[in-house]
Amino acid sequence: MTKLLELQGVSKTYGKNTVALSEINFSVNEGEFVSVIGPSGAGKSTLLRCINRMIDSTSGEINFDGQAVQKLNKKALRQFRTKIGMIFQHYNLVDRLTVFENVLHGRLGYKSTLAGAFGFYTDEEKRQALELLSILGLESQVYKRCDQLSGGQKQRVGIARALVQKPKLLLCDEPIASLDPNASKVIMDYLQTICKSMGITVMVNLHQVDVALKYSDRVIGISKGEVVYQGDPRFMKEEEIHHIYGSEAGELIFNLSEESHYVG
Repeated sequence: MTKLLELQGVSKTYGKNTVALSEINFSVNEGEFVSVIGPSGAGKSTLLRCINRMIDSTSGEINFDGQAVQKLNKKALRQFRTKIGMIFQHYNLVDRLTVFENVLHGRLGYKSTLAGAFGFYTDEEKRQALELLSILGLESQVYKRCDQLSGGQKQRVGIARALVQKPKLLLCDEPIASLDPNASKVIMDYLQTICKSMGITVMVNLHQVDVALKYSDRVIGISKGEVVYQGDPRFMKEEEIHHIYGSEAGELIFNLSEESHYVG
């Protein structure tokens, strides 16, 4: 397998005393579906933001697709970010714009400032946007304003916007945290299909252990800014969930036994 992403000794501190990430080491292969799990405040969102340099890590090395991420200048960073699609918990859409317009915003990284400001998109870019919306079951919503959509529909718009970039990696920051169970399943099914059928690597932050175990090729557990577990979800044990979640683990394990996704 070809290694797409590698983190070596990555740490992030705020001020003198707040450690968000500590000596993070792992790699992700092309076409892999990786879930990062852990309690709120464990450092999951900080980790994703360091990978695409929305924030800068304090130390360590991040290599993506053969590039040393921390060493990229402003122009190279802009090009690098076209390879990484970002999907957010709260969608980050422009509500007053249509679904179609929001998806086309995914092409802005390829545009000059002037072309972006005036919304100049090629016929091919428009065709790709419409095709992705159709794949994601949104063909009847194309010209609706985004503030008219349900949460699950908004998240599918966010996925289409990320995919129109033609990324190698999707970073998904708690993409189902604001959704009901039915909408959550739809989103996770689409992400899994994107990974397996399009060959796009997916890395997703999740609080729901049962979802991570069901969909992932590999699970990375983070607690207090440190990686405390890496492995095949089929072999994850109760003690490992306790190690990741501490006092929250009991309820999670009960929910897992109810769901029957868990192999304990």
